[in-house]
Amino acid sequence: MKRLVYRLLLSAVVLAIAAACALAWWAHRPVSMSQSPVEVVIQPGSSVPSVGRQVARAGLGIDARLFVLLARVTSRADTLKAGGYRFERGATPMQVLERIARGDVSHHVLTVIEGWEFKRMREAVDNHPSLRHETRGMSEADLLKAIGATETSPEGLFFPDTYLFARGSSDIELYRHAYNAMQRRLKAAWEARAPDLPYKSPYEVLIMASIVEKETGRAVDRPMIAAVFVNRLRKNMMLQTDPTVIYGLGEVFDGNLRKQHLLADTPYNTYTRAGLPPTPIALPGKESLAAATAPAASDALYFVARGDGSSQFSNTLPEHNRAVDQFQRGK
Repeated sequence: MKRLVYRLLLSAVVLAIAAACALAWWAHRPVSMSQSPVEVVIQPGSSVPSVGRQVARAGLGIDARLFVLLARVTSRADTLKAGGYRFERGATPMQVLERIARGDVSHHVLTVIEGWEFKRMREAVDNHPSLRHETRGMSEADLLKAIGATETSPEGLFFPDTYLFARGSSDIELYRHAYNAMQRRLKAAWEARAPDLPYKSPYEVLIMASIVEKETGRAVDRPMIAAVFVNRLRKNMMLQTDPTVIYGLGEVFDGNLRKQHLLADTPYNTYTRAGLPPTPIALPGKESLAAATAPAASDALYFVARGDGSSQFSNTLPEHNRAVDQFQRGK
């Protein structure tokens, strides 16, 4: 019995040594690259497995699971840093890991999230330590002028994405890049739009996309939500969308939307004013732009949240009232 236990322990030790040698061999061999250099962007707040996946997806021939194992056995798992990294041909998994652990970035990163209001983006830009802050203290009008924008409101004009830049880059350039990215996306969506949509201009598409962005709890519902609002515009019905009311309330809104808010007229109150609000209410992403220009084929005029992130759509008011009773009032 003792001899069997000894053999089992010896086998386990041999296997462990073999695995460690195999990992070490892998860690110091150059990774395969389809091109050189390869840019890797590590998003802020990423877990170790997420970092492994981001490295693998970027085009480095690195197995994400082995990368995570290497980070853990070398005690670097808790030191991985966000940023943009550039790797040339010949880099090994160990060199990739060490650079990310040191934070030896080639570019810095700022991620703008779909659904942010412009003021949230501006806070992120103003607080980024690696940017040169030339717009801090500028009025919104002066900021738009600085980037060559002709619109009067910055809301909705900047494409939500992850932006890379060198340390000391001007925040004006970042805003200009994000503005131009939205202009390209909006132009493409406008040119590919479905026929007979009730929009007079690409800017109205941007407004609709921002509403869809704020109303969507589940990504697959975007085309249906866009269909509801498009159908309402066609029938000259009030849009009656809460996010526009909340946007119009501004700092007055305390997180609890009340009946008095729905009755208080502002340019953004779509319960008291027909048509689209005067500007977007958030920064819409590409999926919301696509939904606004290619809504689902549906006669739905109403929707209500089911409570699980999805929505229940109805063609008639009686159907909608029954859905509200079921999903909102628990009847």
